[in-house]
Amino acid sequence: MSEQLDQLPTGPEAVPAPPPAKHGWLNFVIDFGPLLIFFLVYKFSSGGSGAFAATTAAIKGTVAFMVAIIAAMIVSKWKLGKISPMLWLSSILVIGFGALTVYFHDESFIVMKPTIIYGAFALLLLGGYFAGKPMLKYLLQSALEGITERGWMLLSRNWGLFFAALGIANHVMYELIQAKQMSFDLWLTIKVWGITALSFLFTLTQLPVMLKNGLALPEEATADKS
Repeated sequence: MSEQLDQLPTGPEAVPAPPPAKHGWLNFVIDFGPLLIFFLVYKFSSGGSGAFAATTAAIKGTVAFMVAIIAAMIVSKWKLGKISPMLWLSSILVIGFGALTVYFHDESFIVMKPTIIYGAFALLLLGGYFAGKPMLKYLLQSALEGITERGWMLLSRNWGLFFAALGIANHVMYELIQAKQMSFDLWLTIKVWGITALSFLFTLTQLPVMLKNGLALPEEATADKS
């Protein structure tokens, strides 16, 4: 979507982020830098075998991710001049749930966290939709120039349903892990890379909605200002 939503990290405690738009390379670093750091730390720390080794590696990756998201906030403030509400919210989730992960040191809690987070976002967006308030607009501020109120309502509804579907899917994987029918490592790979790819695809499906409801393209925005 746009820069504010692009700044939302996509690590284990974060919600998925669409592809970068403005400040392309910088948004890419802010968005995917923490994710890459988490995954590298996890992979280099998971040399042992067994559930305990995987959990320990995930916790090390989580700590690295917490540090990386703070660095992303600093870079955003330094280079973009602000920290978006979405980045603030994501950072609070990453740091808060990351601290709980370190405290509990439990594989089940690590797998369960995304369900809680996705569910909270789904309730926020869908609750706002049924109350007539486009919550996504407030989170992104003016990230998408020209979008009408109807457009914001539709986007809030659609992203709310998307998060609800992610929450259900993650809960299904949680149950499979509990039943020993799915490995933690497979879940983590799906969570980090599969959900990221899925969020890209979902964003593409929302482009017609945005274009039909007033989205100002970069060329149009430049022409309007000249």
